[in-house]
Amino acid sequence: MRLAIYIILLLVAVQRLIEVVYAERNTRALLARGAVEIGRAHYPLIVLLHAAWLAAIVLALPPDAMIHWWALALFVALQLARVWVIATLGPYWTTRIITLDAAPLVRRGLYRFVRHPNYLVVAGEIAMLPLAFGEIWVAIAFTALNAAMLAWRIRQEDAALSARRARIPANAS
Repeated sequence: MRLAIYIILLLVAVQRLIEVVYAERNTRALLARGAVEIGRAHYPLIVLLHAAWLAAIVLALPPDAMIHWWALALFVALQLARVWVIATLGPYWTTRIITLDAAPLVRRGLYRFVRHPNYLVVAGEIAMLPLAFGEIWVAIAFTALNAAMLAWRIRQEDAALSARRARIPANAS
């Protein structure tokens, strides 16, 4: 069972690395178009949080670890939501707070229902993956750390987007 868990964790790490490459490419393209980055100082903390989360899952893995399929199924469903968010934002999806004044605000996909769907997905992932392996304390600790980080980050992002939101009529899509 441990081998299966290690393979799952390796796949998650590879997925995250691919996303970082895609996000960095988008970031460079947006900055070249005149976009600005907001909250740059906290970004290394987010990277550290996510790396520590994966490391904690590996380190806390009990010798007799089992896979709780219901939690893994929820985690997989969250991956589908993550792909939906990334596809919806396309060239505007980054792991940083990048704002381009001329860019439209996205109001389709999951953004029709939730202002920050990616953060909702991440919060679910941080809880579900360790729960899939019975690591309740890893899920609790990193959910709390992530919530604190996101509380700050969402304020920064909302402030960065507020001027663009003010220019859009309420019925615009």
